[in-house]
Amino acid sequence: MDFTRRKLLKTAGLASGALLAPHIWVPSEARAAALKKGEPLKVGVLFSLTGALAVPEEDSTLVLQYAFDEINKSGGVGGVPVEPVIVDAKSDFNVYSEKTKELILRDKVIAIFGCYTSASRKAILPTIMQRDHLLYYPTCYEGAECTQNTICTGPLANQHSKDLIPFMVQNFGKKVFFVGSNYVWPKESNKNAKIWLEQAGGELLGEEYIPLGSSEFGPVLNKIRDAKPNFIFSTVVGASDIAFHKQFKQEGFKVDQMPIASLTTGEIETRAMGAEFGAGHFLSAPYFQTLDNPTNQKFVEGFLKSPYGKNGTTHYNMEETYLSAYVFKSGFEKAAAAVGFENVTPRAIRDHSGGIRVEDAVSPEGLIWIDDQNFNTWLKPKIGQCQADGTFKIVKAADAQVAPDPYSIYPDIGVCTKDGLKAPDGKIRKNVI
Repeated sequence: MDFTRRKLLKTAGLASGALLAPHIWVPSEARAAALKKGEPLKVGVLFSLTGALAVPEEDSTLVLQYAFDEINKSGGVGGVPVEPVIVDAKSDFNVYSEKTKELILRDKVIAIFGCYTSASRKAILPTIMQRDHLLYYPTCYEGAECTQNTICTGPLANQHSKDLIPFMVQNFGKKVFFVGSNYVWPKESNKNAKIWLEQAGGELLGEEYIPLGSSEFGPVLNKIRDAKPNFIFSTVVGASDIAFHKQFKQEGFKVDQMPIASLTTGEIETRAMGAEFGAGHFLSAPYFQTLDNPTNQKFVEGFLKSPYGKNGTTHYNMEETYLSAYVFKSGFEKAAAAVGFENVTPRAIRDHSGGIRVEDAVSPEGLIWIDDQNFNTWLKPKIGQCQADGTFKIVKAADAQVAPDPYSIYPDIGVCTKDGLKAPDGKIRKNVI
């Protein structure tokens, strides 16, 4: 297996246990024998219900349960019900890695839905790839990755910050300050953002990263006050994101003079911090609760009235997670039609998922489809501004679905294909992370 560790950073050590103990694993081919027509399909749900990442990830767990309930009431997947095996990863990269092994070996799940941060995704990918298993990753991420074991339903950098940066420069000014959580996604996302900023004629005044889960932004805000940017570009996540917005206002910063443009601060974060702390700031995402279409209205009303809608709002990450359940349903059923129900493996699902569409009648954000080469999602980017009531007014939306491009700022590296990363010389490397 030729997977690259150049971007694992500190998470490599957390995930290494999966590579050091291959003798504990059953062969992946044994997965086919575990499927029996009429028995429920077990899937892993691996998000954090506690800790610093619980704010977005608890809702991902809740909306997956809602989606599978919805699917089961309509006949299930391949004629059988889905049985989610729910795990609390506790916002701990070691736990993500350990529980991935348990879900595959002990629980014998056919696929895993999980992770919010790229750090947690990279912690479990060595195990996923070693076992030729399947991860549905349902949120935005930085790209520069090409595996044959993931399906991603969130936007890549070329589908959000590429629009957000020039929008902010045009409307608020050229000077920007970057603030992010200290792990791979913010840093790699900001490499993309710097290119979009340069193309827009902007100027980067500073770049700061704070530990994941930290709530102390005083020193960073002092640097921002001294730099006097026109806007802040934020890749701060989880509980830290809430603390950042609250301290921004408490320190006397004015949103009309220096708004925060974020890739992560949506309805659920705004609800957690209080609408007064989110109002006026911006988010780039493919989904907002205020989208005006019949499918979204049905989704919002149904989810909020269900036992899973306890937190009182929908959110881009929740919707992307919801979509992943329907992508799984279509992929499994296509694989079963091709190879037979009892012969379906995680890899077979992935290989039959290219080109799968989730139509307007099912997708709250509107039609999306899975790219048949890189297995990311074609979607319509949007930009919203938070209002006084915590909802978002859409201020810009793409006219058509934008192709996902994992290597948009690295054209010389190659192109992600269904078989691996194809370099300009024609050589293909599998499982590049």
